Amino acid sequence: MATTMTPPRLSLGRAALDQIRVVLEREVPDRAPGLLREIGFAAGVAIYDGFVESVAQRYGVETPQALDVRYLGEALSGYFREEGWGSAMVEQLAPGLLGFDSSDWAEAEPRGAAVPSCHFSAGMLSDFFTRLGGYPAAVMEVECRSRGDARCRFLVGSPDVLTWIYEGLVAGAASDQLIATLKNA
Repeated sequence: MATTMTPPRLSLGRAALDQIRVVLEREVPDRAPGLLREIGFAAGVAIYDGFVESVAQRYGVETPQALDVRYLGEALSGYFREEGWGSAMVEQLAPGLLGFDSSDWAEAEPRGAAVPSCHFSAGMLSDFFTRLGGYPAAVMEVECRSRGDARCRFLVGSPDVLTWIYEGLVAGAASDQLIATLKNA
């Protein structure tokens, strides 16, 4: 009977991630954000598998879902920092909506971007949180150091909730107003 082995995770350095972004933005500028999200989504499984291993080693549980919720933020923060992504703080902003914040996120590079531009990370975190939560999770970056914000802020929630937030942003509402509306609903 043949056994299947999980292939080892492959480390992709920051320089390679930056170069992927540069090449896509140069060669296919209109398609670069979507392509980066798609590539990031494919990376989510390896990030999640690493988190599973980290939680097992640190907290002695088989899966992150078995971890006491009081330790989830600490576990996520420690894992992403140790993996080189940067510090991360996770908080529940409203029912079904998380904020994932970092003041030193690896993909962000102060460069005067007009819009939040950690597209690879948004895709990666979408797959990661889908696996973690067991339901489809969408991720949208609403603040980004690449455009001069003090932090990168990713919103994590269901596709329906994030579509509603996106439509509100397009209509001119501030993300904090939209979050407050969800919180009070």
